[in-house]
Amino acid sequence: MKNFITGLIAGAVLAFGIAYWINNREIRFTSPYQAVLLDDNQVYYGKLSNSTGRFPVLTDVYYIKSGVDQQTNQTKSVLVKRGKELHAPDRMYLNKEHIVLIEPVSASSQVAKLIEQSKNE
Repeated sequence: MKNFITGLIAGAVLAFGIAYWINNREIRFTSPYQAVLLDDNQVYYGKLSNSTGRFPVLTDVYYIKSGVDQQTNQTKSVLVKRGKELHAPDRMYLNKEHIVLIEPVSASSQVAKLIEQSKNE
């Protein structure tokens, strides 16, 4: 009976350790940029690190700003690099509780092309 209880405890500790390891592995992306959707429907594009931490970090951050062209009355969207705001941020610390999803940005996507284009300007 004592061996059974000892084995049961060891199994529970092992199962807990494996579950902890699986839930705290860093997410690995093959693309240089990721799209991060927050629960307020804001989407930011950038390089994500510390994805399993309480405050993941997004650097080289871009977002899409939409507005109406006054001459054509059509909606126009522009990719904007963060850092040009008055406080010139160089990174974003995101609250993990507000992240809805994280997706890779494909190198062939329009967003990736616009990011590369902005780096060459």
